[in-house]
Amino acid sequence: MKVLITGIAGFVGSHFTEFFLTKKNIDIYGIERWKASTENIEHLKDKIKLYDECDINDIVSMRDILKKVKPDFIIHLAAQSFVPTSWTAPAETIKTNMIGEVNLFEALRSLKMNPKIIVAGSSEEYGFVKSNEVPIKETNPLRPLSPYGVSKVGQDLLGYQYYKSYGLNVIRTRAFNHTGPRRGEGFVCSNFAKQIALIEKKKQKPIIYVGNLNAKRDFTDVRDMVRAYWALMQKGKLGDVYNICSGKAYSIKQVLNMLLTLTKASIKIKEDSSRMRPSDVPVLLGDCMKMKKLTGWKPAIPFKKTLEDTLNYWRERV
Repeated sequence: MKVLITGIAGFVGSHFTEFFLTKKNIDIYGIERWKASTENIEHLKDKIKLYDECDINDIVSMRDILKKVKPDFIIHLAAQSFVPTSWTAPAETIKTNMIGEVNLFEALRSLKMNPKIIVAGSSEEYGFVKSNEVPIKETNPLRPLSPYGVSKVGQDLLGYQYYKSYGLNVIRTRAFNHTGPRRGEGFVCSNFAKQIALIEKKKQKPIIYVGNLNAKRDFTDVRDMVRAYWALMQKGKLGDVYNICSGKAYSIKQVLNMLLTLTKASIKIKEDSSRMRPSDVPVLLGDCMKMKKLTGWKPAIPFKKTLEDTLNYWRERV
């Protein structure tokens, strides 16, 4: 079986690669932009086929790679995935996330290929959620509050449209927050962990700079998230959409406090206005009973273990 992962060198892509390498009879192919860092998969390069001459914004290179690989499955992860960046680069975010996906779909159509495709959506699609709508089900209205959220709604609905219009074998997902080792330092859990690691090594003053600590998020370990995608590859209903989440929300303040219990350093907290968003989603708490009933999947890694592994990852690197 041939699996093609777009954005393979990213956070989720690297963990997906490790996961697939534990399976038999799976050949792994990856797409990554030539200028992007491949640090996350350096230890895996001799076990996979990596194409760095392909960009999802270029349909010609997309078609060339698909013609070479002829994949049975595609995990579409390539995206501009950082919400704050979408505020400063909204056009680039929408182009990469929406037009990039259209290029993938159109390249497949032109080649008359129809592998099973997992589209990696986001809980940011829900955006503004009313108090009586929590926990959030897949049927909830989509009211995105960031350009990133809008771009992910576009990806989600394009997946549905191409399934209905052309019969593409698309399975849509809405992943709630996920974290763990190798998460980019711009994301909150990883950012706090890196700051703690720097403070422990006296490379930063004993102050952690924070944004909005009141927002509540539903966190899942990336390794559990990968298992969820795999379960949907096997059992997901074509054209349908599935929340992937833990079903438990933590405030960002709780996340910070849990990380602080993992260090002996004495640390002060300071608010940084540059870390505040123009608009923020107060609560993202998901309901994933639909997926659990279909696949039997459930998170297995305790959140504190996830945070500990993330902190240890940064301790080794700063």
